[in-house]
Amino acid sequence: MADEEHPLLATILDMTAASVERADLDDRELLMVRLAALAAVDAPVSSYLLNIAAAVDTDLTLEDARSVLITIAPILGAPKVINAAAMIAEALGLAVAIDAAITEQANG
Repeated sequence: MADEEHPLLATILDMTAASVERADLDDRELLMVRLAALAAVDAPVSSYLLNIAAAVDTDLTLEDARSVLITIAPILGAPKVINAAAMIAEALGLAVAIDAAITEQANG
């Protein structure tokens, strides 16, 4: 994929790579911070899905995600935290469905 064909995606990927390179956090901590930020901005399911894909390669657990939401609840408030939990659940459902479709296609 050339940057000229998808300039917005290329910009987002460049920004993400730059922030990851400069952050003094391990992968698990980085994803926990990103999860809190996604909740704070009422991110859509697609944003959670991208970050869940990255979390697969770390030791981040569902309990970690729950702990992040519990920790930020007093700051963000119940509506945002409940929405974030719903977005995470939906993203996990999509991730499982995508994985199943890929596995079925590979075996089929």
